Amino acid sequence: MSNGAHHKIVVGVDGSESSRNALRWALQQAALTGAVVHAVCAWEFPAFYSWEGGPLPPDDFEESARRSLDDAVDEVERETGPPAPIERHLTHGHAAQALLDAAADADLLVVGSRGHGSFYGALLGSVSQRCAVHAQCPVVIVRR
Repeated sequence: MSNGAHHKIVVGVDGSESSRNALRWALQQAALTGAVVHAVCAWEFPAFYSWEGGPLPPDDFEESARRSLDDAVDEVERETGPPAPIERHLTHGHAAQALLDAAADADLLVVGSRGHGSFYGALLGSVSQRCAVHAQCPVVIVRR
């Protein structure tokens, strides 16, 4: 664990059941260690989006991600009660890079084994795989 007064666990949340399982696991670990959970949700414009006439206004992508983050955290808190403090973070960018950046000073990074991947994501490699290879802290991949 870090030398700071507050331990930090970063968890990737994309609204998928896998990410909800990762959040549940992270909260249990935080309750045991006294850590604060940082739930991170990243969003980007789809590869097919064009500024000249995409299917949704740009703000809708961010708002959809915010709802996904809030819904997942709210659901898990209702199930378990808040066993540890949770901070919510919404960021624009690729999910793996957003998690790696958020976990730069973390004690632990937690991700689900399968999220809302896409063909684009498959080309770049999975978020969990990229995090496991590049994170500067231990990584837990929560399987079903």
